[in-house]
Amino acid sequence: MGFRIRQFRKEDFEPLWAIDQECFPAGISYTRIELAFYMCRARAFTLVAEESPTPEPEQTGRGIMGFLVGEASARGAGHIITIDVRPEARRHRVGTALLEAAEERLRGGGSRHVFLETAVNNAPAIAFYKRHGYELIKTIPRYYKNDLDALLLGKRLA
Repeated sequence: MGFRIRQFRKEDFEPLWAIDQECFPAGISYTRIELAFYMCRARAFTLVAEESPTPEPEQTGRGIMGFLVGEASARGAGHIITIDVRPEARRHRVGTALLEAAEERLRGGGSRHVFLETAVNNAPAIAFYKRHGYELIKTIPRYYKNDLDALLLGKRLA
C-alpha cells in the first residue's frame, strides 16, 4: 500500500472530519467546529497521508488514509493534537509516517519535546506511542467529554 505525506488542503476538511468520526467514539471525536479550531490555530499544522498514485481530482478525499494535527509552542514544546488513521490503512506504517513527519517538523521548528493525550482505554494507541518512544507523564482525570481519563505522554525530540 503506497502513500505519501503532504500538507493539508482546504478541500480535505470534510474527509478528515469523517475520518475522525470513524476513528473515535462520541465524546472523543471532534465536532467540525472543534477540528477546525485546532487546525486553524496560529502555530498548528495538518499533515495528510494520501494513497499514491494520487487519486483523480474529482475523487477529493477518497485517497486519504489518515491525518495528523500538530502544534508548536513558543516555549520549545510540540503537541500532537490528533492522529487518525482509517482502520483499513492501519498496520501499513501510515501512523508511523505521520508521527515521524510531525516530529521532524517540530524538531526543525525548535521544539525539544512533544506531548500528546490518549484515552486510558485505547490500548492500541498506547502501545503505538510506546513503540515510538513516548513515555507516560501523568493521568488527566475526566479529560474527554464523556468523563474518560486521558494519559499524557511525552517524548524528548532533541
